[in-house]
Amino acid sequence: MDQHQVWHEPAFDKAANAISPFLLRSGIYLFLISFICLFYVLNAPLLLGHYDLGWHLAAGDIIRERNAIPLHDPWSFTHGDKPWLNLSWLWDALASATFQYAGFGSLVLLTVACGAAIVGILTAISLGYGASAIAVCVSVFLACLLYPAYEASPNMYLAVSPNTCTMLFCVVFYRECLRRTRWFVLPVLMVLWANLHGGFLLGFFVIGVFCGGAVLRGAWAELRILAFAGIGCLAATSINPLGWNIYAGAAATMGHFVQGNIGEWLSYYHNMEMPGSIPGILYMLAFVALELRYRNSRPIPLEPRLMSWLFLILGLYQFRYIAFFFIFSTAPMALHLSRLLPERLTGRDVRGALLAAGIVGLGTLPMAYLNVAPALALPPMLSSEDAGYLRKHLAGRRVLNNWNVGGYLIFATHGTVPPFVDGRAATAYPDDLLRDYFKLVSWEIDEAAWDMVLDKYRIDAVLWVKAHEQLRRFLVERRGWREQYTGAYETVYVRPQSGFAGEAKRQ
Repeated sequence: MDQHQVWHEPAFDKAANAISPFLLRSGIYLFLISFICLFYVLNAPLLLGHYDLGWHLAAGDIIRERNAIPLHDPWSFTHGDKPWLNLSWLWDALASATFQYAGFGSLVLLTVACGAAIVGILTAISLGYGASAIAVCVSVFLACLLYPAYEASPNMYLAVSPNTCTMLFCVVFYRECLRRTRWFVLPVLMVLWANLHGGFLLGFFVIGVFCGGAVLRGAWAELRILAFAGIGCLAATSINPLGWNIYAGAAATMGHFVQGNIGEWLSYYHNMEMPGSIPGILYMLAFVALELRYRNSRPIPLEPRLMSWLFLILGLYQFRYIAFFFIFSTAPMALHLSRLLPERLTGRDVRGALLAAGIVGLGTLPMAYLNVAPALALPPMLSSEDAGYLRKHLAGRRVLNNWNVGGYLIFATHGTVPPFVDGRAATAYPDDLLRDYFKLVSWEIDEAAWDMVLDKYRIDAVLWVKAHEQLRRFLVERRGWREQYTGAYETVYVRPQSGFAGEAKRQ
């Protein structure tokens, strides 16, 4: 190279020549992980917005105190003899210990770390199929911004909740099945997954899709190994304190009538938020258009295509699965984009630029976290003042609470104010109780249903959404209840003839 060429060599190329090949190869990972994690950190308050986080932490406290998993609900007054099948017991215990020693910030950082692992695995898969660096950056960046679904809070899929374990394990299973060399690790991973979250059933779905791909390709040896891996995973799920009852716990949510009343199990259309959902809709339309345009393209691998289409269909039917579509469509989208991008972009070595940008992003992360850390807390649906009032005036009382505040009530009072219902749904509560409760969840008041529930369960007080003006009119104006306490989001109504209303009023 002569002096003129050296002088006019681009700055990034000069830097790249002085950097080790390993660092250059790592540039795309550093870039994607740092900037996507920066996005997650800036949304840290949302990561703590899952309605069930409160009861998960309280359950973890009990498990650690007793060194055992409670088999019956220790908090509510409505559980009857229903066994409690806590499928996330291990996550609860780990989250409880983490929160006790390091607070909400540590829970957020662990969740962001799971997100970083997903980014790294998807990047490795896409690069492994030969997609260009720029195409991989675009596809992974878009998918990892979209799948958490923060615009649909609290139905989020990268949050401080056991759902995040299922997201990560699904990607790990996907990666190991694609590698076709380490299927023996899947049963080992399944032991951990089955104790962290009921979503472990999706592991069998991933293996099943790859079995279907092996059949379509006539790869019988591969099919045989996958079948053995699936059998090993089935055996691995029995290694848990609940035994085979974990399948009863999974059945208590999947296919149960309660699904029709929980947002994440409803359709994508039901959960759309405008304009927040527009980027996701455009991504889905782009994927479908590219897949139809290049439907006979051999470079697009079969299994990622199958996974993408299956989860797209499932996601439109039930919102919780749309996150998996974004994840599994990453490799096909990267390959489609590689085909569409100009050759000068796909062939250009941008590793030095990505490495430099990634270092900048990595340096920004600590500052972003320190900026949001002081505000990290549970959502203010039930404030400390609200909890103090409830503990003082409603301890041991029969309180009819709305579903969304149930987990926070458990966390704030640890059962001193027994909840009526919470997000554990059919894993902890009898079906009859749930049917009675869901008759109440409407802005229009069904007076007969309310009267039946209030009398049947001998309700002393109602803890309900402050904005439900129709309920206030019904209880206060038509049934003579007293509006005893009003917080920022919740209101307490007290039955007058119980004698509690006057006592609370005097206090």
